[in-house]
Amino acid sequence: MPRRTATMLASTLMLIALLCAGVFITVPYSEMSPGPTVNTLGEHNGEPVLQISGRKTYPADGNLNMTTVRVTSADYNMNLVEAVYGWLAHDNKVVPHDTLYPEGTTEEQSTQENAEEFSQSQESAKVAALKELKIPVQSWVIVSTVVKGSPAEGRLHAGDVIKAVDGTAIKAPADVAKAVTKHKAGQKVVFTIVPAKDQAAAEKDHTTATTTKDVTITTAQSDDTGAKRAIVGISAGTDHTFPFTIDIKLADVGGPSAGLMFALGIYDKLTPGDLTGGAFVAGTGTIDDDGKVGPIGGIEMKTVGARDKGAKYFLTPADNCAAAAKDTPGGLTLVKVKTMDDALDALKDIRTGKTADLPSCSKS
Repeated sequence: MPRRTATMLASTLMLIALLCAGVFITVPYSEMSPGPTVNTLGEHNGEPVLQISGRKTYPADGNLNMTTVRVTSADYNMNLVEAVYGWLAHDNKVVPHDTLYPEGTTEEQSTQENAEEFSQSQESAKVAALKELKIPVQSWVIVSTVVKGSPAEGRLHAGDVIKAVDGTAIKAPADVAKAVTKHKAGQKVVFTIVPAKDQAAAEKDHTTATTTKDVTITTAQSDDTGAKRAIVGISAGTDHTFPFTIDIKLADVGGPSAGLMFALGIYDKLTPGDLTGGAFVAGTGTIDDDGKVGPIGGIEMKTVGARDKGAKYFLTPADNCAAAAKDTPGGLTLVKVKTMDDALDALKDIRTGKTADLPSCSKS
């Protein structure tokens, strides 16, 4: 066999061997890629994304698209070939597995967490939109979750309304932890609550629940990595009663990042005229009850997905601007927002043609 032929054969066999090895060698990475974008003013799977009843609504044209990111699952084992391909691909991003899924997180746990965050983002979006419209919303502090095996298990339940702790009125979720940590482990703490079933019955009848009861719990000591403190094993959150019905119909989406776009969609549906003036606007960002916009993950993937769908403008959380501006898709203008008010001001500039006034991420 000629030497040149032998060399080529040996090189080919070596390459095949390396490729085969790469398929079987797993690496601790996950992949992110652009996911679907959905117009909050339109339909998804044949039904309106935003469904409002009990209040006058207005037709809304244009696009206010929420954006998503596809990620490999928590239990997916990426091989070396896939990782290399992901690193080289422009529209994909390969990141350490632990940045998406902290050590020990299962796919089931991740899915549950994403679903809870998505549900909370919908509630905050509703509150932020109605506050912007000066429509009153009733709010109260509730038990969000109860940790299995904790002192509170069987004593408190998800949905219980927390009226007071040790006789001190509770006005915000953070007040609960402050009250509990005043104790030492092993001491008793008294929760004054409206049981979840009584609260649900009152809401169904459009009345105010008045039945309260005291629940005494013996605190335990925390066992996490933080400072040692007294705990009862619950997380507190906020629940709301709205003066009319707002349903957000969007399945197979998780996480909190659609909050801003949901809030803007609700606002647009409840006000005459079009927020966008017919323009194609997409965006992302968490939102809290007061309309503050927070950063999200995967901003580079979301801008790509938005531009591919046809977006011209992208509402970008201020804290994500630097990352988004490093590789902005051609034809897409990044608009920096810190609050819902910022977003509404930017949309006014877009629909009136004053785009030179937009707070661009490139000006950061």
